[in-house]
Amino acid sequence: MGRRPECVLSPVRRDCTPAHPPQGSSLKILLIVFVLWVNWELLAPYVPTAISNPFTPLIFLSHRIPDSSEDDPRYQKGYLDLAFIAYYIVFWSFIRQSITLYVCRPVAKWFGIRRETKLERFGEQGYAVIYFAFTSVWGIRVMSQLPTWWYRTEHFWIDYPHWDMKPDLKRYYLMQMAYWCQQFIVLVLGLEKPRKDYYELVAHHFVTIWLVGWSYLINLTYIGNAVYLSMDLPDSFLGLAKVLNYIQWNNVNSVVFPVFLFIWSYFRHWLNWVILYSVWFEFDLMPETSKQWSPDDGVWLVWWMKYQVFIPLVLLQLLNIFWWFLIWRIAWRYVLSPVPIAPRSAG
Repeated sequence: MGRRPECVLSPVRRDCTPAHPPQGSSLKILLIVFVLWVNWELLAPYVPTAISNPFTPLIFLSHRIPDSSEDDPRYQKGYLDLAFIAYYIVFWSFIRQSITLYVCRPVAKWFGIRRETKLERFGEQGYAVIYFAFTSVWGIRVMSQLPTWWYRTEHFWIDYPHWDMKPDLKRYYLMQMAYWCQQFIVLVLGLEKPRKDYYELVAHHFVTIWLVGWSYLINLTYIGNAVYLSMDLPDSFLGLAKVLNYIQWNNVNSVVFPVFLFIWSYFRHWLNWVILYSVWFEFDLMPETSKQWSPDDGVWLVWWMKYQVFIPLVLLQLLNIFWWFLIWRIAWRYVLSPVPIAPRSAG
């Protein structure tokens, strides 16, 4: 295959910004669904039918528990959640392209970055900083509403199954699932230039989707929230370190990078080991009545499910250790010969 050109200049446009930004298609899909939903809501009172708005599950949460109170509404999982995920895969595609093209690219150019490959990389990392900072704050808020607040891991299992979800927890979970599906599609279809750790990233995204989907299915959303948070917060600092490297703010980065190293070590390793310990040693804290395979009752955790939960978490930790090694190698090189920190290979 030939090498993709870095920039194609048209006779009219004298920059490298696409003449027809790809987020246009995403926006059209989002607006079409929204307009159809609005029209249905406006016309429904005049149509003699009891059919509910078929576009509502695409935009809003479905499967509210009917007898849950207005003050504390609860939701359960269901097939319409797949429609919600599909819509928000498109939503994240639009957000990603909008931020990279209209926020990150102008900022990069203002700092003097001109090469198209660097503009793309700056856009990717700028988007990562924004997304993971947002989901970190969201994840902390969700965890603060749960008995698992700050990794009280025994509550992963006590009173299982946790099948009735607060709306914030369900929305957080499904939006995260949509994001990782969108990222996986971008990687597999080659919609961005592959990185050196391409195969590790594909494995990481696959394992993440496996964990997210399976934990949602078997009502282990408490542990899922804990894993999400342990991954998102260090990723936001990793993206920040990369962004500072691209704009050559080396003095600032020499402070940010050690902070990132500490946060990564604490969240990606210590807290992940805490979660693994809980799966292995606290699994039996769940009620005896829940240790069976009975999907109709919302319980799935027969004895062998312990390994189904444990193995993907171990695989995720192995990937973390691989990236941790790369990060420490960068730090060691900096100690031996202080040069601008460039954590481009660190995950």
